[in-house]
Amino acid sequence: MVMPLVAQDLGHIMKKRRLTDRIITYLFYQLLRGLKYIHSAGIVHRDLKPGNLAVNENCELKILDFGLARQAESEMTGYVVTRWYRAPEVIFNWMHYSQTVDVWSAACILAEMITGQVLFPDTTLKKILRLTGTPDSSLVQKMQSKDAQSYVQGLPPQKKKIFKEVFPSMEGNAVDILEGMLILDPETRLTAKQGLGHPFLAEYHEPESEPDSDPYDDSFESLELAVGEWKSLIHMEIMTFDPENPSKTAM
Repeated sequence: MVMPLVAQDLGHIMKKRRLTDRIITYLFYQLLRGLKYIHSAGIVHRDLKPGNLAVNENCELKILDFGLARQAESEMTGYVVTRWYRAPEVIFNWMHYSQTVDVWSAACILAEMITGQVLFPDTTLKKILRLTGTPDSSLVQKMQSKDAQSYVQGLPPQKKKIFKEVFPSMEGNAVDILEGMLILDPETRLTAKQGLGHPFLAEYHEPESEPDSDPYDDSFESLELAVGEWKSLIHMEIMTFDPENPSKTAM
């Protein structure tokens, strides 16, 4: 396979220097644009972190490492995502979480780009709840794990922090999009598509250039073919690949 050479990942870049507001906005726009595309295919990345985001010299961002990616309707385990970027429903070990686990991770990455600090370096749930407040009863009832329900119900109640007070030097739209993405309930958390339409990304948002994908078809994975037949299919895929329309290929 031949892929573009990208020399650095976002984590490496952030260790070397602080990013400007304009670069942060542009990188985050590209991240959500990519998430919208893979989510529309029914795929959850599940391991978003700065080290899995390649950035070239033109500030073009590419999402890497789909080794933990799964289709949204498949059963998924709780131990995924590098710990600092895990959504609370992953910590709660819900089995049927949605694409918004990636949105939570993206919000953590945005906060880190802006502040220069990891948002949740303490991987315990209590650290997250200091910011978001403890779950209300309706969210607790959605938790499929009885152990998680019991644990959360035993926590002392905490009110949600005022995000502007937590991030006093952050621009208002940045605070607002973070608040919409760092919602405990994944069903009310912003989606990648909704995030693209947020005023924080107004400078770059162009719906016509933010395409959806066809649903991912993994039926070929269950085929039982001889090696020669697999080689023929791969060759056909290569020969018919159209970079302007990558979904319309042989497979």
